[in-house]
Amino acid sequence: MKNSDVNPADKRHAGSGDLTYELDMVSADLPDFLNLLPMAELNSFPGLTSTILVDECMSQEVVRKSERGDGLMALFPLKTLDIDTCDLKPSDFYPMGVAVRIVSVRETEQGALRVSVQGISRIAFTQLLSGDIPSVKIIPHREPPLREDGSLKPLVLEARRLYAEVLKLIPGLPVELFKINNLLDGEPVILADLIMASLPLKSPAKAEYLMIQGLKHRYLKLLEHLTIEVSNRKAGQAISRRIEQGLDRRQKEIHLREQLKAIKAELGEDEPCESERNRDLFLRLNDLPLPEAARGAAEREKARLSNSQPQSAEYGVIMSYLEWLAELPWGLSSEECRDLAKAREILDRDHYGLGKVKKRILEFLAVLKLTGETARTPILCLTGPPGVGKTSLARSIAECLGRKFVSVSLGGLRDEAEIRGHRRTYVGSRPGRIITEIRRAGFDNPVFLLDELDKMGAGPNGDPSAALLETLDPEQNQNFTDHYLEVPFDLSKVLFILTANVLEHVPAPLRDRMEIIEVDGYTVQEKTEIAFRHLWPRELARHGLSEGELELPREVLEKTITLHTWEAGVRELSRNLSALARSRSVAKAEGSGFPARIEESELKEILGPPVRHLEVKELAPQTGVVTGLAWTAAGGDIMFIEAAGMPGKGRLSLTGKLGDVMKESAQAAISYVRSRSALWRLDPEWFSRHDIHLHLPQGAIPKDGPSAGVGIAAAVVSLASGRKVRSDLAVTGEISLRGLVLPVGGLREKLLAAQRAGITTALIPAGNSQDLDEVPPEVLEGLEIVPVRTLDEVIDIALLPPDCMVYPNKQEGRSPAWASGNRFGRPAGFTLP
Repeated sequence: MKNSDVNPADKRHAGSGDLTYELDMVSADLPDFLNLLPMAELNSFPGLTSTILVDECMSQEVVRKSERGDGLMALFPLKTLDIDTCDLKPSDFYPMGVAVRIVSVRETEQGALRVSVQGISRIAFTQLLSGDIPSVKIIPHREPPLREDGSLKPLVLEARRLYAEVLKLIPGLPVELFKINNLLDGEPVILADLIMASLPLKSPAKAEYLMIQGLKHRYLKLLEHLTIEVSNRKAGQAISRRIEQGLDRRQKEIHLREQLKAIKAELGEDEPCESERNRDLFLRLNDLPLPEAARGAAEREKARLSNSQPQSAEYGVIMSYLEWLAELPWGLSSEECRDLAKAREILDRDHYGLGKVKKRILEFLAVLKLTGETARTPILCLTGPPGVGKTSLARSIAECLGRKFVSVSLGGLRDEAEIRGHRRTYVGSRPGRIITEIRRAGFDNPVFLLDELDKMGAGPNGDPSAALLETLDPEQNQNFTDHYLEVPFDLSKVLFILTANVLEHVPAPLRDRMEIIEVDGYTVQEKTEIAFRHLWPRELARHGLSEGELELPREVLEKTITLHTWEAGVRELSRNLSALARSRSVAKAEGSGFPARIEESELKEILGPPVRHLEVKELAPQTGVVTGLAWTAAGGDIMFIEAAGMPGKGRLSLTGKLGDVMKESAQAAISYVRSRSALWRLDPEWFSRHDIHLHLPQGAIPKDGPSAGVGIAAAVVSLASGRKVRSDLAVTGEISLRGLVLPVGGLREKLLAAQRAGITTALIPAGNSQDLDEVPPEVLEGLEIVPVRTLDEVIDIALLPPDCMVYPNKQEGRSPAWASGNRFGRPAGFTLP
């Protein structure tokens, strides 16, 4: 609680007509017990009216209860502000307080109470009572009678004089206080308390004053505070005057210097040399091989800096700009390694497989070795699932080239200025990420990694991908202009490497400027080699183990890969290997022995239950359920396409969070199946009498693309014919209205997913046959790949013979004429569901 708006109050007027005070200092009607209101700051004194701001719930309850009663409260100042008001003790208060009467209570918009109180008497408390609200047993303090010995009057006169001086030195005090100082002649008690209440003193000083016995002693303490306040105020004013005079002198000096420069310019005399403060910076700029545009900008800013005062805000902006120009590597390139054998050794040492990427880097080195500096630097984009080594590959490329490596993560970038910088007109402006990292590299030909390109998007401050167009265009980036520098900088020697999981979200103009290299997911064999060559030795070293202390058998590692991971990369595998190493680190740290070999039986205890409980090929064949192959940002995966029929009017329902392309593929597949129903000897009225519901599980995951068209058509034919679908077979391909199976993308990842899922036969579009060259041989050995051209071929291979069918709606003795025979070899009397 705080006091404010102090002014005297009384029942009778005293000259001004609107300011009053009360002479009766002790009320004989004060009860023995009063509600207690703890005060952080005390400005309430007997005879004065003040305003208290009450914002604490407990204190507001004290005010409300007192207002409903006799309107009396006891105000006692707290010794410190960190006291818990819910657990008050007598030692938390100063021994003297003030009894007050509530004049008015008003609630503010913020929920606090603005309470106007009138001081009655000084009081002390002898007992603190706790209850719903705190209360105290009080003893009123009676002021001793004044002695007419003439010793008090000089003190009162001096206090009035000093107080009048304080009022002149403190700005913002109410003008009424000047009048009151003159009106309260003959009321020394009220005057002393009024002066103390209006002085800007801390609560301990006012609490000490409140405890002083005798009016004369209170005036002596009051004169001490007034003398100190007058002295401090006068000293502060003197300092302010000296500062103002100093500012006037500096302004005059600036004006004279400007006149002197103008006179010397008229006489043709040169300007004086740079100050010692910026001489070194100017020398560095003079020694740099700056381009013509950068040299001109540097000279202009040097001239502005020489004409600026160090105290001005412009001086710091110019100095920062010149320092950026001086620290950039203008024409400074690092020495490159052009040894192809060494580069091949580094790439093979750090990464297993990735033949396409390694081949492209070696080609660039070969061209650089043959042509020298005239070789055009490629801009590479490594795209592939997470965890396949795109970022680490960029580091290895920098090492084999002998260049510096810098990187910028583009994930979540929404501001164009992050790429091209902020203009110097903005406060706190600085260059963009490109120039910043070039300065950090110290050379103009680093390997620059722009990571997570597909995670970048447009924001309210522009599209960063538009700013990258100039950066990644070999025809333009030799004159890349940052908004902060406003001079061209040559980026043509920088080897930009970008990474992305998918390219669908990357604008086409940006894709056109890059050489896209696909980094595919790994096979089980490749993961095994990567684990033994890189991951397992690294995890052993990280966990304080040596390769001789703990053995990981190959069959245990393969079980870890096939049963406890489901990924295209090796990040989850790395975490699992870390868990295996930690299982032995605890025993070694405790000094106890531990088995030197990881057994297969330990995998479940260490890694938890397998993430794959059952291979697809072990499932029983079903009607209307087809296993499809999908491509995702995390690599290939399998998906089940489920079809169900129910009596209806031929409506089609699609669920599973399908995209527009996949929905259109489903409509195309069903239209083709219905158009072929007569040729395939299907009941021509089945589609009009049944509703079809197509569902792709994992409904929380968005799905789109045309490659599920063949699988949807096969599921519908299986549903309408009652023939089961092989569970060891997976299909992929786009369907046309002519029944053609069209090529799709991501074949390598899809076949890897089929292998992981235990599929033995995969039906692929015949147009994708040439893509099989990109599939590892070990995958082709474990899979029977069947290229197909039409849906008829898919149906013949994917659906089981009629003797394996179920007949959910078979009715004895009823065989429609169209079911007497068909190309599927159905027996006579077969009834479709």
